[in-house]
Amino acid sequence: MKYRSRTDIVGLILEAANGGGATKTKIMYNALISYNLMKEYLTLLAENNLLEYEEGNMTYRTTEKGLQLLRIYNNMNEIAPLSVTRSADHKN
Repeated sequence: MKYRSRTDIVGLILEAANGGGATKTKIMYNALISYNLMKEYLTLLAENNLLEYEEGNMTYRTTEKGLQLLRIYNNMNEIAPLSVTRSADHKN
């Protein structure tokens, strides 16, 4: 499985909630994270005004600040992709 940094996970969550919003289930599956980890990230992102919760339809939506961060994250990955792939054959 590909190693994902915290930044990668934040990017996946913001991307999932971009546009029409996303339920917790959609976010969890898009980011491939556990329910408990997802709750931690949602709290962190909401506290930093990167995500907002819409109670009426029970979805999360990426805020303008979150969209700015997502654009920066995507630009960074285009310029210098830093993700590392771990394999069973690789030993440290």
